[in-house]
Amino acid sequence: MTTLVFGHTSPDTDSTGSPIAWAWYMNEVMGQDAKPVLLGEPNTEAAWMLKRWDLPKPEIVRDVEGGQPCVIVDTNNPSELPANIANADIRQIIDHHKLTGGIETIVPIDITIRPLACTATIMADLMGGSLSSAPEAIKGAMLTCILSDTLAFRSPTTTDHDRALAERLAGDLGVDIPGFADEMFAAKSDVSAYSEVELLRMDSKEYEVDDTRFRVSVLETTSPESILSRKDALMAAMPEVAAEDQVTQVLLFVVDILNEEATLLVPNDLTKQVAEASFGATVSGDQVVLPGVMSRKKQIIPALKL
Repeated sequence: MTTLVFGHTSPDTDSTGSPIAWAWYMNEVMGQDAKPVLLGEPNTEAAWMLKRWDLPKPEIVRDVEGGQPCVIVDTNNPSELPANIANADIRQIIDHHKLTGGIETIVPIDITIRPLACTATIMADLMGGSLSSAPEAIKGAMLTCILSDTLAFRSPTTTDHDRALAERLAGDLGVDIPGFADEMFAAKSDVSAYSEVELLRMDSKEYEVDDTRFRVSVLETTSPESILSRKDALMAAMPEVAAEDQVTQVLLFVVDILNEEATLLVPNDLTKQVAEASFGATVSGDQVVLPGVMSRKKQIIPALKL
């Protein structure tokens, strides 16, 4: 039976490219029948990556059948996985996020979680020398994943290991990293075709603080004004998204990649309380700038409190 390889819902670049890379490794090196799939539509940057490296968009699946062999990458959080994941035959998890808990497997499995900026970096380590034989499209996808997750080395999650691998891949591919990253971020920043509800879910994770459940949404962009100009509509859409997703509040952080800061929208007193308690911010309006805040994984989620 074919093993499905997938990341989290609302696929970003890493959750799109890493399943493709690992499925290639399973098929071509390990000799196992594997197929990359997505749990939703890829975001604009991930879609750009597929086009840039001439990779077919993986099939989108909404759930998995009982007993379906699968490999999970770029998450270990059940809330970001298919509803029936507990009944699937999970074979492996490759991730770079903190342990969330709640996944139950049929048998002991292979789990690799490392404190690196990108899942693709971990995969490169696991592939070893086999990576040198990977086609350009696979190397290109992995390079794009690393540059996306590190924000071209601006993110505090970046390690020397991530940077060294990205530079090695770029050298193999003849890619100029600054120019390539500019193209990536331009694609990421073009969200004009998305509704406010879609933007709030585009790159988001659920997180609980003192029994209060939040959807923590991050939009990384080189053009923050294009998102902040829609501030009123975004805040108006938050109650709808919160109700449908069964969370108390949506927290939206607009990360300015070039100025290395985040703007948090503040639609109500609860969000104001979070901003002041978590980041020591002084809030006087419906948005607050958080200098130096760029990473949800390292700077936002760990800081959240009421």
